Amino acid sequence: MDSYAPDRGALVPLAYHAKVVDYLRRHEPEVWRWASARTGSVEQREELRSMLLRDTYRLDADAHAEVHAALEHAMKRLGVEGRATLYQSSGQEMNASLIYVPDEVHIILQGPLLERLSTEELMAVFGHELAHHLLWSRDDGQFLVADRILNDALAAPGNSSSHRETYRRYALHTELFADRGGAVAAGAVAPAVSTLVKIQTGINSVDAAAYLRQASEIESHEAKASAAHTHPETFIRARALALWWEQAENLDSWIETRLHGPLGLERLDLPEQERLQQLTRGFLAHYLAGTPLASDGVQAQLRMLFPDWQDDEPAIGPEAFAGDVADESIRDYLNALMMDLALADPDQQDAALLRAGHVARALGSLDALQTNLRRDAGFSKCDLERFCRQVAGEGRV
Repeated sequence: MDSYAPDRGALVPLAYHAKVVDYLRRHEPEVWRWASARTGSVEQREELRSMLLRDTYRLDADAHAEVHAALEHAMKRLGVEGRATLYQSSGQEMNASLIYVPDEVHIILQGPLLERLSTEELMAVFGHELAHHLLWSRDDGQFLVADRILNDALAAPGNSSSHRETYRRYALHTELFADRGGAVAAGAVAPAVSTLVKIQTGINSVDAAAYLRQASEIESHEAKASAAHTHPETFIRARALALWWEQAENLDSWIETRLHGPLGLERLDLPEQERLQQLTRGFLAHYLAGTPLASDGVQAQLRMLFPDWQDDEPAIGPEAFAGDVADESIRDYLNALMMDLALADPDQQDAALLRAGHVARALGSLDALQTNLRRDAGFSKCDLERFCRQVAGEGRV
């Protein structure tokens, strides 16, 4: 497992980090400029130091030489420079955190980390926190700016579920990035994994290889995406780290499956909102493709949804909404859109509804469409039976 040893050059932001930064730059340019201009003052730095000295015990290098040697080793492996200060805070649960200051490293330890962790595990802890510092410092701080914008959005009145979901996923991906820093600092996956388990459980001794087998077993029975708010579940973190270390193929798609899951209306993040908009346009283009249904009434309905709608919109068929891509809520949403178009022009309603039936059958949502037909088109039981026979009889999509 440890034959491949990535160096700090392999520590690059995850695809989701870049996706969120790109989204915010394009859609919130003024907010981006404002957040980018925010800098900490000298007074704020001094206030931070005073707070840390007041509320923690500073681990001076002279009195804690072994701990600082581990920190220096981790900093060297990750290429982090600058003055580093360690602190021990109160609290019984083992944990560590980074207070981000440009060109300085401030790491707070909590609980009995120094007593419970080996030197290699301690380096993994330091590497994890140093990776946070690396991420916030690189590329003119753009990943820190994105984090600030999302965090501020959550504090604003009337924040949306998409902002909350974006911030949640951004935090989960950041932890996976930091875990990689822990493995690089320790020079192996095992110390990083055993540290995760020790911090989660409080156990004194961990067999990392055994836990990775356990994580693989959990994954084989647990198909749902992470529901965590700040840190992915430990088994996901361990698996993600091992797969990265082994240079597993399709790692990005694995992470997307484990952290995002299929598209769902109730859990869309900001990039997915944009993605679903494009998928919707393509789907409606598919619904109309090869038919005479694009009447003036239907065109008016389309332009209420998309003012820039074009007659040559690229079509996206039902196969793009398979179960591993989109959940039932998305298919219900597409059914509702087809119903809106089908009812927009009474002169062609029968043909338009039949077309909706063909497409819904290909989506795997024909049963659900019948609910729409009863509610929105007033279909009786006999009407529905006749409709289903027509859809089955013609059978085209």
